[in-house]
Amino acid sequence: MSKEIKTRQVHKDVKALDKTVTGMERVKRAYVHTKETVENAQPQEKRYASPTEYAEEKTERGADRAVHEAAHQARKQGGRLVEKAKEKHRTSKETKETRAAKAANEGVRGGGSPAHGEPSDSPRPSVPSGRGEPYQPKEQMRKKAQEQAAGQRAMQRASQQRISQQKAEQQAAQFRELPKQTIKTIDRGEKTVRTAGKTGQTVKNTGKGTIKTAAKSVKTAEQTAEKTVKTTKEAAKTAKAAARASVKTAEKTVQMARQAAEQAAKAAAKATASAVKAIIAGTKALVSAIAAGGWVAVLILIIVLLFGGLLCMVGGGNSSTVSPVSAEVEAYEPVIRIYARQYGIEEYVELIKAVMMQESGGQGSDPMQSSESGYNTRYPREPNGITDPEYSIECGVQALKDCLQSAGVENPVDMEHIKLALQGYNFGNGYISWAQSNYGGYTTANAAEFSDMMAERMGWGSYGDKQYVPHVLRYYIFGRIPTGTGSGAIVQVALTQEGNGGDAYWSWYEFDSRVEWCACFVSWCAEQCGYLESGVIPKFSLCSDGVDWFHARGQFQDASYVPAAGDIIFFDWENDGTIDHVGIVESVTNGVVNTIEGNSGDICARRSYSMGSDSIYGYGVPAY
Repeated sequence: MSKEIKTRQVHKDVKALDKTVTGMERVKRAYVHTKETVENAQPQEKRYASPTEYAEEKTERGADRAVHEAAHQARKQGGRLVEKAKEKHRTSKETKETRAAKAANEGVRGGGSPAHGEPSDSPRPSVPSGRGEPYQPKEQMRKKAQEQAAGQRAMQRASQQRISQQKAEQQAAQFRELPKQTIKTIDRGEKTVRTAGKTGQTVKNTGKGTIKTAAKSVKTAEQTAEKTVKTTKEAAKTAKAAARASVKTAEKTVQMARQAAEQAAKAAAKATASAVKAIIAGTKALVSAIAAGGWVAVLILIIVLLFGGLLCMVGGGNSSTVSPVSAEVEAYEPVIRIYARQYGIEEYVELIKAVMMQESGGQGSDPMQSSESGYNTRYPREPNGITDPEYSIECGVQALKDCLQSAGVENPVDMEHIKLALQGYNFGNGYISWAQSNYGGYTTANAAEFSDMMAERMGWGSYGDKQYVPHVLRYYIFGRIPTGTGSGAIVQVALTQEGNGGDAYWSWYEFDSRVEWCACFVSWCAEQCGYLESGVIPKFSLCSDGVDWFHARGQFQDASYVPAAGDIIFFDWENDGTIDHVGIVESVTNGVVNTIEGNSGDICARRSYSMGSDSIYGYGVPAY
């Protein structure tokens, strides 16, 4: 029974299948080997059209090798899987056969119920019956026993045939499943080969991507080169444009220079015209003087004409050519001359025009602002009370004549007395007698003193114009003739403030509370003299700003300089380069600098220092 059960025909078929697969693998390997041999046999010195072509071919070869190698490995792995499946199948089959044979043997020996639920034909033992069954003779019993034994043997053979048939069917079913499993295993191997092919394709694609990247890099380099060329061209264009701009700028510069020259020529022409006007005015005055028989005055006028003409053409040291009067004032000259001749001061026509320019600029119905004078008898004596310009001029000429006579003015160039007369025209005739009796004449300081005194007496915030004299003289042709006072005016103003506190000065500078006010004091004194408006001294509250202003104009001297009255002195107490204090030089005597300073002990006080003292930082030298 065991020989019939152990059959190996199916295994021979499987081995035949394995040989077929192995043969296919060997053929493929031979193909791959042959291809590689042919490829390797190709000449190594093959010339390529470009590095890109060489890189592509190398990458393709590498990809092919990778694909074939992957396929080879996949086949090996597939073969191993098939062998494992076959071995597993053999083990499972042998186990099943052993179990089935064992079960069949046990069933026959034990007389148990037949397999698969078949009815049992085995003889049963005879038992006595209680019913008195008939007696059987030995022959019949023996024959019956033989029949029963033959029936049992037939049943066993039938049972064995059924078992053999069932086993054959099971084996046939298993052999039918085996090719399917083998095919699945082979399919897995093919899938592995496909995966390997995909991997190789990926490698190939990667190689191609690398080649493309290299190509892109080359293109990028080419683009960079092109951009560099473009940039160079643009730079060249920019350079050309810059050159053209430079040429244009040079042309504009030449044009501006020409325009400047033309303007300078025009300015010179205007200055010449002013000089001519001055000469004409002087000539008129000369004619008047000759008519009056004043030969001394004639000599003075000749000198003044020469000086005044030169001053108008080249300018004075105080920034200052004479400012022209307005067209409106010039239009009134015929009327002014009529009344000047009528009242005996025709040689002072230019001075009258300067007064009108300061009072109104020739505008309004009261151009001489003479409504409040004693000569106004037609209109109210209040500001702008007169509404007839000609009547205003008539009253104004008479009022100025009185001031000239009270001040003792001798001629149009008697500037010392003309200043006294002009301030009297603004303050009233009472100032002239007051200044003569107290100071012997006009000074900027006593004009300020009189203004403050009258404002306090009248209960007003201010009284008149403290700077009226310099304001008028900027329009007067002879107003720039030196009078010998030089820079002493600011010293005189400063000395009148000795002992005062600083409230008036920092308040004037428009500070809301107390500050270190030494610079405010110097600025205030300069303002009283008209030096702020004329640009001789700056308005400053920081000492360092004053130093910077003089430095910028080349008007600053160090401590070794010998100062003069009216110079501005700056101090550095700690000798550390920081400007700490400022004052006004009063005088220099025997190597000692005498000063008048604000905020010295919180008052205006006079101080003295040795020449070259370490405390002296330097001097601002105004162009008085």
